[in-house]
Amino acid sequence: MSTADAWLLVALVPLLALGPVLWRVSRGAPGNRLIAQNLSSLLGGLALLPAAQGFGRPAYVDVALVLSVLGPVGTLIYARFLGVLPGSRLVRWTALLGVPAIVLPLCVATGPGRAMGKLLLIGALLIAGSVVTSAGGSRPDGGVANEGAANGGTANGGRTA
Repeated sequence: MSTADAWLLVALVPLLALGPVLWRVSRGAPGNRLIAQNLSSLLGGLALLPAAQGFGRPAYVDVALVLSVLGPVGTLIYARFLGVLPGSRLVRWTALLGVPAIVLPLCVATGPGRAMGKLLLIGALLIAGSVVTSAGGSRPDGGVANEGAANGGTANGGRTA
């Protein structure tokens, strides 16, 4: 097995994890869809980095850079429309464990230089964006994110519209 094949096997792991996540994007409640969208942008970025090394295509790293910036921005925009930013431990721990597990070996493989700096920047953006967007938040009307479950399970905290 060549090193390119090994990198492609590493890229296959986040791609396989993307299947159930995309199912949740298409078939979940709005809050769950938002979490799945957040996780799908993280997994997409994580799949592109080793694929760039395996295929020998540095342009995939640029796509991962764009995805690491626009993924969390998209999550925050949709959270604004929904009125709530749901918290997710899955997204947070996937970022905190998965990003270093993929980025650090890639940094060793590429060696010091501009490419390594770009990999570290992408890793930092993936972690920061995922941690910020998975922290949960309050609604614009001053309610808290879990208020609906505590007050009758309705989206507006048990109040009638």
